[in-house]
Amino acid sequence: MVRRLQSTSLVMPAAIMIVVLLVLPLLLMFRYSLNSFVPGQFMVESLTIANYQMAFTDPYYRKVLLETILMAGLVTGACIILGLPLAQFLSRTSARWKSILLFFVITPLFIGNAVRSAGWMIAFGQQGLVNELSIFVGIIDAPVDIMFTPVAVFIGLVSVNLPFVALTIQSVLDGIDRSAEQAALSLGATKLTTWYLVTLPQARPGVIAASVLSFILAINAYATPVLLGGPSFRMMAPVLADEILQQNNWPVGAALALLMISITVLLTLMISLRISKSR
Repeated sequence: MVRRLQSTSLVMPAAIMIVVLLVLPLLLMFRYSLNSFVPGQFMVESLTIANYQMAFTDPYYRKVLLETILMAGLVTGACIILGLPLAQFLSRTSARWKSILLFFVITPLFIGNAVRSAGWMIAFGQQGLVNELSIFVGIIDAPVDIMFTPVAVFIGLVSVNLPFVALTIQSVLDGIDRSAEQAALSLGATKLTTWYLVTLPQARPGVIAASVLSFILAINAYATPVLLGGPSFRMMAPVLADEILQQNNWPVGAALALLMISITVLLTLMISLRISKSR
């Protein structure tokens, strides 16, 4: 009994902070999402699900939601394709060079997304590095418009998420026993076959975890879509911010925020169950 009280006393401060800083704001946001918005009156108290219905039935919000999910899926797929070989290389590098390579992978994480997006804005400009290099190589004859396109947002989000994906997968690969790989090689399997049939199945939990992490980061991205996508390409986070900050439409903004949170939590739970079953 004494130990249970001691354990409870240790957990209580964290539990109180979670309730005050997370649960109560979410409940307040949920209450806001059930209100009605009347221009000039800010927010009218009511109990309606019209704001949630609007998120799925209004062509504008539905288009934004679908584009956000599609962009997050494409970014996640690209990060997995690029992150797997990078993680494999990091995992198989000798300890002498691994710390140096990890430093170069981790360094971009110290730079804010807005700063990195600003760098891409310079690179994607009409006279930027990408156009100038493409013209020099002969890929294009004249500068092309890259800024304020889905392609610019895609490249920007991949550059943001790739270090997270590579490090997540690399941490799992480091814990894999290489004896199974050596046994497959000794039995005549090629390196590619060994990687596909032996290494990849063991790294599956890391790949799944990296996928959900990348998807969550992409679907909730704000600075990169705003700076690189501009007004022609909208994702859910910038639209949500505009509804609250520009339109003062808190009910719809709260409904969109809870919708994004619900998608994130549901995806995380599904992936967690998938990882637990694969062990």
